[in-house]
Amino acid sequence: MAEVKEFTLPDLGEGLTEAEVVRWLVEVGEVVAVDQPVVEVETAKAMVEVPCPYGGVVTARYGAEGEELAVGAPLLTVAVGADASAPAAAEGSGSGGADGVVAEADGADAAEDGGAGETSGAVLVGYGTGAPPARRRRVRPTPVPAAAAGQVNGVASGYGRHAVTPEVPVRAEAAEPAPGPVPVISPLVRRLARQNGVELRTLTGSGPDGLILRADVERAIGAAGAPAAEPSAAAASAPAADAGEVRIPLRGLRGVVADKMSRSRREIPEATCWVDVDATELLAARRAMNAAGGPDAPKISLLALLARICTAALARYPELNARVDTEAREIVRLERVHVGFAAQTDRGLVVPVVRDAHARSAESLSEELGRLTGAARDGSLTPGELTGSTFTLNNYGVFGVDGSTPIINHPEAAMLGVGRIVPKPWVYEGELAVRQVTQLSLTFDHRVCDGGVAGGFLRYVADCVEQPAVLLRGV
Repeated sequence: MAEVKEFTLPDLGEGLTEAEVVRWLVEVGEVVAVDQPVVEVETAKAMVEVPCPYGGVVTARYGAEGEELAVGAPLLTVAVGADASAPAAAEGSGSGGADGVVAEADGADAAEDGGAGETSGAVLVGYGTGAPPARRRRVRPTPVPAAAAGQVNGVASGYGRHAVTPEVPVRAEAAEPAPGPVPVISPLVRRLARQNGVELRTLTGSGPDGLILRADVERAIGAAGAPAAEPSAAAASAPAADAGEVRIPLRGLRGVVADKMSRSRREIPEATCWVDVDATELLAARRAMNAAGGPDAPKISLLALLARICTAALARYPELNARVDTEAREIVRLERVHVGFAAQTDRGLVVPVVRDAHARSAESLSEELGRLTGAARDGSLTPGELTGSTFTLNNYGVFGVDGSTPIINHPEAAMLGVGRIVPKPWVYEGELAVRQVTQLSLTFDHRVCDGGVAGGFLRYVADCVEQPAVLLRGV
């Protein structure tokens, strides 16, 4: 006898509590293998294909494309076991049985699907590793006699077209709720039932293949003597929008950014200091480096040079490569430097992370920064590439502005901002000259250090920008 197992949305990364369903990769009634990707979701950090830890027949999907699901919410249910893909027997008066599903292998000698004892090989938080994947197969439903259709508790598909009917005893409306998936696909129907205390498992659906409809829930509410609550009750209690007013939900990436920035401002007593810097020599050094590499060699970016300067400065002022443990009331200094850099994308602001930046050369930093920037633009960054930074570099000069007081990327202790580099009058070697000038700003957590340390860090960075040879002292 097949066992129906529920697969919930796993924890996809640090701080992620929800994900949006982008695209379903399997249909209801399809045979899936252990670790086969079943849905593509978009978190606030990246697009992720979620593999299923069970092998068997998909009996239900939860969440339409474009709908947000919380971590731990049901994604789909799978009938697993030795007879999961065999025709399922149906019980009911007036019918000796119902035809089940007929498997179609994608190729000859298709592999058998996993049983209840198989485990997942996926490396996602929430379930472990184990068996290799089997080949994927589809199933073709055969018609169910009308007499049996109203008596067999099948599991409806996401579109109400197919039903997989594991061997489950027929239950009356007043019987105890049976385990397994509930034949309802509408989130509005689920919300209506939840708001009025209706147990969906006790209802017999009037829709196709026993699908529970809104009318079924409303009848149950009326029988109990309770007024039906509209699914839009929460929206009705919201303030009425003015004419021409546009409301944009704070969810997905924008919601995570809003929460993180708010937390940073609540918890971190930040301060900002800044300095104008002559970057003419740094630009000349970059041109010399790229010329020495030849026309076919990878070019070193200005951001890579700034990142290299920051790692050298953090070696001198380790107080800023830290975080504060508020519960333990301790400052935690970190040995490794993982540099995050702010990147504006079509999805919003993201902070990819160059890991172990302190151990990289300018050429290696440039290569990794380029790779991460490309991944940020096409939305292929993984959660691991977006978490764990210890210091952030923010080049807001690309937006054509000179200065800023950025909010620290919680739980870090500091962020260096770089304004645009423009020709300005500058006193150089005692004479007025036109030089390439930029403004550097350092926003720091005043709990980890005082102004002397922050000023020393910023001054060292400024000296390296004005005289790149200063870096040679530490090489």
